[in-house]
Amino acid sequence: MSDDAPATPPGPRERAAYIETSIQQAIRRGDFDNLPGAGKPIEGLGDEHDPDWWIRRKIRTEQLTGLGPPALMLRTEHAEFAERADAFTREEDVREYVSDFNRRVIEARRQLLGGPPVVTPTRDVEAEIAAWRARRADAAAAAASDSRADPPRRRRLFRRG
Repeated sequence: MSDDAPATPPGPRERAAYIETSIQQAIRRGDFDNLPGAGKPIEGLGDEHDPDWWIRRKIRTEQLTGLGPPALMLRTEHAEFAERADAFTREEDVREYVSDFNRRVIEARRQLLGGPPVVTPTRDVEAEIAAWRARRADAAAAAASDSRADPPRRRRLFRRG
């Protein structure tokens, strides 16, 4: 072999030794001291193994919306269903929203793309309409009782003499 011949790439053992040496040197220099989360347990590694723990944490910490597997997105929407339905002012809009939600749940169940299973239940349209009406009636009653309360008396800055 001549000196001009290209060097053979390092094998897996040489790479592992180089990486381990680099890590040990960084530890001695203190590069890993005072890192955020040092000494704290890693989230998501509790008793139950959840292979999607990292994506859940990223979505929560970054406050991302509209991202993720359909199963997770539907679970989130299911938890916030009443608030989302209360944003509508017409019964037809609520009925359409419930029908669309049910359609997306059924479609997600049919998909075989992997990821977490779709365990979100469908919603009964008539029951959701009745609950929406009840929440609106309660909100209207609360608003009416607040408006009946005596307004605070205003103090005059200047008195007429």
